[in-house]
Amino acid sequence: MLDELGIKPVAIAGSSIGSIIGVGMASGMTGKEIHEYMAAIFNRRSEVAKRMWQTRPAHWAELLKGATRQPVQYRKGAGRLLPAGLPANVEELKIPMSITAADFHAAREIHICDGDLHSAIAASCAIPPVFAPVRRNGRILVDGGLFNPVPFDLLFDEADIVIGIDVVGTPVGPDDYMPTTFEAVIGANQLTMCSIIENKFRIRPPHIFIRPDVERIGLLDFLKFEQILSQSASVRDELKRAIELAVEGVMPLNSTLAT
Repeated sequence: MLDELGIKPVAIAGSSIGSIIGVGMASGMTGKEIHEYMAAIFNRRSEVAKRMWQTRPAHWAELLKGATRQPVQYRKGAGRLLPAGLPANVEELKIPMSITAADFHAAREIHICDGDLHSAIAASCAIPPVFAPVRRNGRILVDGGLFNPVPFDLLFDEADIVIGIDVVGTPVGPDDYMPTTFEAVIGANQLTMCSIIENKFRIRPPHIFIRPDVERIGLLDFLKFEQILSQSASVRDELKRAIELAVEGVMPLNSTLAT
């Protein structure tokens, strides 16, 4: 969309899956190139996705005792999942990028703007209990979404128009469906993230906020990005017009677009 309008971001911030997409854009890839790359990767990685699913903890007691089966070491596979040709360090990206993660022991949000790129993405995507925590610069880091799922607030001092995109969604299943232990843990993460986003929105919303209809797509549905794009299609023209008006300075700020 930004490519079609001839707009290049001056800064990008991302958490979890947003860090992956954001790095692609910050490296100079077009939206079309990112789409094509993601399609190719996920089509080839279906078996890997199945194996990641098999690493889920079987019982709540295992989580409490720290005796779960070994979580996926995302950092080891990050190099194979990311596009070739990315720079080694965050500060070498073509567009300034802030990748969020959570410092496990200090209980605080951190913003990674320099240093090793692969470990930064791995840390931001380390969703408990699916992906193992990442040790980086002497700190233990986990999923950035636990503190800041949509870090649009990091961009207010960097850009005239800030666009936030929320694809967190909500737990999957009918209202009377009883989730498994693993589904409950992941769903609880989603609910927490939704609450964080809502509170941030009350304090200071972005100029344009996009929330595609992903309510029935799970947090770990890696292979459904085509469905997400399809369900987001209805907001495409509306978003394009909103950006055009915002650039022209004739659009009221803080507009929310939802499919």
